[in-house]
Amino acid sequence: MLMYTSLSLIISILLLLISFWISSMSPNLDKLSPYECGFDPLGSARLPYSMRFFLVAIMFLLFDLEIALLLPSPWAVQLHHPTLSISWAFIIIFLLTVGLLYEWSQGGLEWAE
Repeated sequence: MLMYTSLSLIISILLLLISFWISSMSPNLDKLSPYECGFDPLGSARLPYSMRFFLVAIMFLLFDLEIALLLPSPWAVQLHHPTLSISWAFIIIFLLTVGLLYEWSQGGLEWAE
């Protein structure tokens, strides 16, 4: 086990040193310009995103996670006490629905003001 650990450590350090040695650190105009899929850049790529974009992205992740949590619920009927797991699934759905209604009432889902 010590041999594998030391071999992986040596290879990692060697690859790290090679990457610093080979890489060229001379920035030029092509390296500093943003990549726009082959087109000339239309504007600065360093502009901040809107907070609404992050809110929609977080809500998408939240509801995507809900699907992953609730996916095993149809198999819960085969358990000894299926009411416990089904009640937890309903609690999750209820909390997410309340959160969605709150965001909707606060205007968090309106993209344009």
